Amino acid sequence: MTEPARCFPRAQLQTLLNELWRRDFTVLGPQIDQQAIVYGELRETTQLPEGWSDEQSAGQYRLVPRGDQAWFGYAVGPHSWKRALFPPLVTLLRVQALTEGWNFEDLPEPVPQYALIGVRACELAAIRVQDQVFLNGPHQDPVYRARRERLFIVAVNCSHAASTCFCSSMNTGPECTSGFDLALTELPDGFVCTIGSERGREVLSACDTEPATEAQLAACHQQVRDTEAQITRRFDTDNIHDLLLGNLDHPRWKDVAERCLSCTNCTMVCPTCFCSSVDEVTDLQTDVTERQRKWDSCFNPDFSYMNSGLVRNDVRSRYRQWLTHKLASWHDQFGTSGCVGCGRCITWCPVGIDLTEEVAAIREAST
Repeated sequence: MTEPARCFPRAQLQTLLNELWRRDFTVLGPQIDQQAIVYGELRETTQLPEGWSDEQSAGQYRLVPRGDQAWFGYAVGPHSWKRALFPPLVTLLRVQALTEGWNFEDLPEPVPQYALIGVRACELAAIRVQDQVFLNGPHQDPVYRARRERLFIVAVNCSHAASTCFCSSMNTGPECTSGFDLALTELPDGFVCTIGSERGREVLSACDTEPATEAQLAACHQQVRDTEAQITRRFDTDNIHDLLLGNLDHPRWKDVAERCLSCTNCTMVCPTCFCSSVDEVTDLQTDVTERQRKWDSCFNPDFSYMNSGLVRNDVRSRYRQWLTHKLASWHDQFGTSGCVGCGRCITWCPVGIDLTEEVAAIREAST
């Protein structure tokens, strides 16, 4: 949709939240918990991280005061919206032992209707990547599809970039351009809103809005440019597919393996990683068994187990699998990179491993 942008004062954001709840959406948005900005159920604007930002670097994250009252003046934290669409744990089937035989019961999970508040451009890109994985192939994931079809997205343009951000190198940000129902730009006196869908227009009609002025639109444009200027991390993706797959025996893999803890943090915080495993879980009385799908990671040794043993039995091969799949063979499978430049894997790596640094080292040694 290409409707003129609207604006509304800060107080009207609560009206927007109320309207989403009235329409039976469960609203999720940013809030502070355990000294980090995470995503949780959001009913009041007082829950938002007003006046807080973050400082991030390799292996480090901390909250810092902004000096103003901005609600969305931070970069992405440890949570991604992946958990709303591809939940960490889901029960697929229940089997109960009867006096004679077994009862098999499909357990379609209740499908939540989520409205996501504060989705950034890199996160919109991550949702597009997950759509490719779960919806656009020959086999669709029914859990993801049901949740995706009921999703409402309120995006927010970035006003702050962390030192670990490199979305501009991946062409995924910092400006939200598509994939949303509504997109907000936060200004000192309120919000400028871009309408991205008919449903977004209907929800926004509950708020008291006015046409955005030329001065407000100019301020929005400048804010995006200023944020882009804050992004100092650069990632050269030129010919990255052949670069990585042509250097599978490069000594850099051994070097990073000596530092990597194989802790799975990078895959858990990544907004696109989709590895999972399926377990049969039996209750203590042994008459009920549930089939559960849960998040897993290619960094777990058992993830590569086959009847002949482990395929990737050392950290070197597991890190190489993750990086080459994310940046190279993902293109072969899904026609896109598996990385959106959010920088989470750098920030939340306990030993500060930086995938942009690892690729640059391989590139430098290969020239």
